[in-house]
Amino acid sequence: MSHVFDPGPVGEPYASLIAAYPGTDVYPADSFRVEWGPIFHRGRLDGTARLLVIGQDPAQSEAVVRRILVGEAGHRTQGLMGKLGFDRSYVLINTFLYSVYGQTGGDQHKDDPGIVAYRNQWLDAVFGANQIEAVLALGSLADDAWQKWKQTPVGQGYSPGYQHVTHPTEPESSSAGDPAKLAAAITAMLQNWNQALEALHPLITQPDTPGPLVPYGDAFAPDELIEIPEFDVPAGLPEWMRSPAAWAQRVGSTAAAKRADITITVPAGVITS
Repeated sequence: MSHVFDPGPVGEPYASLIAAYPGTDVYPADSFRVEWGPIFHRGRLDGTARLLVIGQDPAQSEAVVRRILVGEAGHRTQGLMGKLGFDRSYVLINTFLYSVYGQTGGDQHKDDPGIVAYRNQWLDAVFGANQIEAVLALGSLADDAWQKWKQTPVGQGYSPGYQHVTHPTEPESSSAGDPAKLAAAITAMLQNWNQALEALHPLITQPDTPGPLVPYGDAFAPDELIEIPEFDVPAGLPEWMRSPAAWAQRVGSTAAAKRADITITVPAGVITS
C-alpha cells in the first residue's frame, strides 16, 4: 500500500515563518498552553489551495498530531468544506498558534500586536501563493482575525467570498451537558452553516468535486462527519488518529493537572489478537 502524507511547511515563505515563530515573549504562558508548542496549519501549502478556513486555537488532539482541526471540530469542518466541493484544495490556519488556557485568554489577547502581526504574515503568504476563492471563519475570534487582516494594505487587495460561521463545537460548549440543549444548538448551528453555504457555493469556480449544494438537516448525517485525509497529516500517523473517535483527553483533578497531562487511548477495535 502506498501512503501519502503532508511534509509540512518546508517551502518558502512558510519555512521562514516557521523559523521565526513567536514564543512566550508574544504568547503569555498564563493565557496559552505554550508548553505544547505552536501548531501552524493543515492542508495545502503548495499553491493549490482555493479555500481558506480560519479556526481558533489547537486542542489536545492537535497537540499530538501537530496539525490543526483534526478532532471533533475538524471532522465537522471537513464535512463543511466538502459541501463547498473541496476535499483537497484547502488550507486551514488558526487565530492563535497555541492552545488558549482559561475562559478569557483569547479575548484578552486578540489585539496583541505580536500575535496579530505574525498571523497576518501567514495570511499574506497564503493569499500571495494561492488563488483563494472563499474564506470561512469559525467563530468570533476567527472573524476578528480576518477583519484585522482585511484592514492591512495587503488584505485590502483581496476580496474572496467570506462567511463567518458558528464554531463547530459551540453546541457542546453552550449546552452544559444537556442533551436537549445540545440537539437544539446543533440544529441552530447547521442552519447558520446552510446560510453561509448558500452564499459561498455560487462563488466557487474550481471545486475539487463539482456538484449541487446539499444543505444540512437538523442534525449531522453520518456522511457529514468526514475523516481527516491521510495527505493532511505527518508521515506514519496511525489511522485511528484521523478518525472521529475521541482518543485524546486532558486529565487531572485540577486545571493545572489538566494542562500538564493528555491521555491518549487507542480506540476500541483497533487492537486485535
